[in-house]
Amino acid sequence: MPPLLDLFRRNRLFFFGYGLMLLVVGILQLIYTQEQLMQWVNIRNTPAGDLLFPYITYLGDGGFFVLICLIALVYNRRIGGMALASFALSSLASLFLKTIVFPNSPRPLLYFEHSTYQYHIIKGLEIYSYNSFPSGHTTTAFALFSLFAFLDERKSRSLFFLLLAFLTGYSRVYLFQHFVEDAYVGSLVGTISSAIVYVALHSWALKKTPADDN
Repeated sequence: MPPLLDLFRRNRLFFFGYGLMLLVVGILQLIYTQEQLMQWVNIRNTPAGDLLFPYITYLGDGGFFVLICLIALVYNRRIGGMALASFALSSLASLFLKTIVFPNSPRPLLYFEHSTYQYHIIKGLEIYSYNSFPSGHTTTAFALFSLFAFLDERKSRSLFFLLLAFLTGYSRVYLFQHFVEDAYVGSLVGTISSAIVYVALHSWALKKTPADDN
């Protein structure tokens, strides 16, 4: 069986959940404008959300991914190498889109600076103005957690990993850092990057060596 088809077959639960998420959010973007979707999320702010999402969003921080890679390198150099490859590919792809293809794309704070709608912004939170598309945090989160799902032998945990990635993407909109489309495309960049790395390296990464048996 071709490696890509085998990836989909072995991780059908993850891809079913992710495909459903893409379908629902994609339809919403066809029906509503990015401004309307931003208002829908923003108006549903809560004290609990204001407390939790600034921390949840760190699941998509590059430093967190690198830390996971370093921990993985200690326990399994090949898995750690695969994780580093996923981080590098997804980060470079996101950076290329941000700085070369869509330079200076405005973030919500700049886009709505003259809006009459009073958006809720968490006090003391640093809000950026440029390089909105795509969301780097969402890219990183989906690259990390999709790779976790691909490597985990217990496929029942796939939806848990997908939920963590989704919450990270949602946090970027909730925190007024990105539009829905930024997180949507970021999720694609991250997931596709990890799929490419997994297909290319999984045979090498999971291959046992004589040292593994000692």
